[in-house]
Amino acid sequence: MKSWEPIPYWKKVSNTAVTPEYTPSVVTYPTDEYDLSTHTLIVGAGACGLVAALAASENTKDIIIVEADPLPAGSTSLSAGLIPAAGTKLQKAAGINDSPEAFASDIQSKAQHENSEELVACLTNTAAPVIDWLVGTHGLPFTVVDNFDYPGHTHRRMHGLKSRSGKELIDALRTAVENAGVDIICNRRAIALHGDSSAIHGASLLDPNRHTESIACEKLILACNGFGGNRNMVTRYMPDIENALWFGHSGNQGDAVIWGKTLGARLEHLGAYQGHGNVAHPHGILITWAVITEGGIQVNKHGNRFWNESQGYSEAARAVLAQPDGIAYAIFDARIAKVARQFADFKEAEAVGAINVASTLEELGVKLNLPTSTLEKTVARLPNSGIDNTGRQFDQHSKLKPPYYGVQVTGALFHTQGGLMVDSDARVLHENGEVIKNLFAGGGAACGVSGSQDSGYLSGNGLLSAVVLGFKAGLYT
Repeated sequence: MKSWEPIPYWKKVSNTAVTPEYTPSVVTYPTDEYDLSTHTLIVGAGACGLVAALAASENTKDIIIVEADPLPAGSTSLSAGLIPAAGTKLQKAAGINDSPEAFASDIQSKAQHENSEELVACLTNTAAPVIDWLVGTHGLPFTVVDNFDYPGHTHRRMHGLKSRSGKELIDALRTAVENAGVDIICNRRAIALHGDSSAIHGASLLDPNRHTESIACEKLILACNGFGGNRNMVTRYMPDIENALWFGHSGNQGDAVIWGKTLGARLEHLGAYQGHGNVAHPHGILITWAVITEGGIQVNKHGNRFWNESQGYSEAARAVLAQPDGIAYAIFDARIAKVARQFADFKEAEAVGAINVASTLEELGVKLNLPTSTLEKTVARLPNSGIDNTGRQFDQHSKLKPPYYGVQVTGALFHTQGGLMVDSDARVLHENGEVIKNLFAGGGAACGVSGSQDSGYLSGNGLLSAVVLGFKAGLYT
């Protein structure tokens, strides 16, 4: 694909399921009746699929990526595009002394040690080499987010592009893939895998005119994300978030899980997901959690705080949705807003008027329709330093000062974290622990390292799994 049209700005918020015009299936198919053939077939052109293609291109040029959308975008384009990695050259240049072991400890602590140690070790040991490779070999201009901390991370290890935007990351990866000479066939959704539990030898695709075509392959990589857009699956596996706004890509219909069940693959942690409790409402724009970690707070419509905001943005979704009308308000100040402006989404939220600014808390309360006296008392009760009655640690630098900022937010489901269990080479495993020959999975199609629920999600786990497992799957020969 050589077109350079801007990637469309996908509608971010939806409460409705998308009804696909197909039923994902696994079927047998005579090997001499395929329309096309390739060595490596990759289903999905998000971060996982594009990184897989770049890695695979080091061993073969016989690669095809199929993408259901008109242009690559997917869930990656809706994210902040930040990838955590420990021990990168960029970290060392910034004076950050980090290690894969420290990273693994942070992941396991957040998830209460529910993750596969082998998978965690794979991700944390490989993440830095992948970032260094993307920078050194493919020219992606990553930098380290070094001016604030993410919950649960003991070191500053988030790597992102200039705009801190997933859309920029997708554009950069797509450019690298095209420069590597890899074909991306868009407007083609994989609807069936061909083979059985011993091996996969192809897939059927559906085009916009409902015509089907088939591609034979020696190696198949599932990079088609999770099932957050499938309301029936969300209700079944994660009922505590079923009424949240869906902030992911509508194409996440759970195809990989459905195929995996048919093939007898091992599925893990299907109740795990990444939520977010700081989505501007009704604008549907992500407000970076930096507004909280830098000292901001959340209050409900009565002007009261309702939880320890330092726990993390994933579990914040349920905390916010439990408030009256499922609404909360993020309150912060000009110092914090300056930090947040490195994110394209925050600047967009300011541009459309989602964020209110006031010289006093009374004025801000009026703008947000909050009881002003209660809001003033809530902010006044914040400690200058030390731990408050929710268990949150404050320091002298986080005291809020005028002018004050506020935005109405709600909770949302971003993406699922459970899926196909893979080994350290991203090969899909049978229920008996054996690998399914030539079938690989990464990103949302695979089980991540967030444990069994939302609170186990450590910032960046989604893209960590996408880029590392994509790299491992592509490189495997």
